Amino acid sequence: MIELPEATVLAKQLSKELSGREIVEVIAAQNQHKFAWYSGDPALYNVYLTHKQIEMAFAYGGQVELWAGDMTLVFSDGVNLRFHSKNDPPPGKHQLFLKFNDETSLSASIAMYGGLLCTPKGKNDNPYYLIAKEKPSPFSDAFTLDYFLKLFTPKDLKLSLKAFLATNQRIPGLGNGVLQDILFNAGFHPRKKVVSLEENDKNGLFLALKNTLLNMMELGGRETEKDIYGNPGGYTTILSKNSLSRPCKRCGSQIMKEAYLGGSIYYCSGCQTY
Repeated sequence: MIELPEATVLAKQLSKELSGREIVEVIAAQNQHKFAWYSGDPALYNVYLTHKQIEMAFAYGGQVELWAGDMTLVFSDGVNLRFHSKNDPPPGKHQLFLKFNDETSLSASIAMYGGLLCTPKGKNDNPYYLIAKEKPSPFSDAFTLDYFLKLFTPKDLKLSLKAFLATNQRIPGLGNGVLQDILFNAGFHPRKKVVSLEENDKNGLFLALKNTLLNMMELGGRETEKDIYGNPGGYTTILSKNSLSRPCKRCGSQIMKEAYLGGSIYYCSGCQTY
């Protein structure tokens, strides 16, 4: 799934690879997907985008925005983006396909669910997009300790750390995937309650959040995700489906997996406090 580190990596790659290219063909919704979300009629994407020149790509939270002339494309959640060189065969299945004037192309496919929104610049009224643009990214200087501490409100005291950090768009792009390593580095269990945090705990959580996400981004995203070339990221997750067979690197205890709040949580049974 596209989360903060991957969105940043994808936006940089798309800007580098596609800027200046002209779209000459658009195929949207060729392969029907129940949970592929479009803005309006995908059959009109070809009208909106053909002969538009790609400008830049931007990351907002866990979303990637691509500028094409007076239009924008926003990719979110479970969209898998692949760049295809001139001699590459086109993918067999996709939910969106863009062909460029130099015969390269970009495909977007969805496994579980994802958004592929095409709107005029400044006209995207999707609430998740607007919140992601409005709130400061943990990669920005505006995401300070003071800003982070103000996210804690009295109504949140009964929440678990997973619920606090990864729901309700408090920090857009921080999802269940990156959450696991953030909490491991902070030394906290995903079920730990916000009310149990002392001031120094919050300070430590802030540092773990900033440093973990920055490390993920600088290494090209998590190894559980792929970039536009189909390559996995260079960051090896501490806690994910890939780590269940490994002992905790900090204390040697068993890595556990549980279902919680509509997804899976991973934690060390020995050193993550509850």
